[in-house]
Amino acid sequence: MLLTQLPLGVISEVVSLEAEGIKRRRLLDLGLIPGTQIIAKRRSPSGDPTAYLIRGTVIALRSEETNLIKVR
Repeated sequence: MLLTQLPLGVISEVVSLEAEGIKRRRLLDLGLIPGTQIIAKRRSPSGDPTAYLIRGTVIALRSEETNLIKVR
């Protein structure tokens, strides 16, 4: 599934990144490498962005980024 579809509070694991170039580098720098656990913590009232707990840090990502991340 895509990270965008992850329900709040569910623990998941990054499988792959479909991003390329600068977007891929940014996601890797944020710690989104295959095998990393990720939890959707909060969504804004409009639904975008969503806050995720990644490696002990809460990071807000927009759907344009989370649509490029596959999780299980």
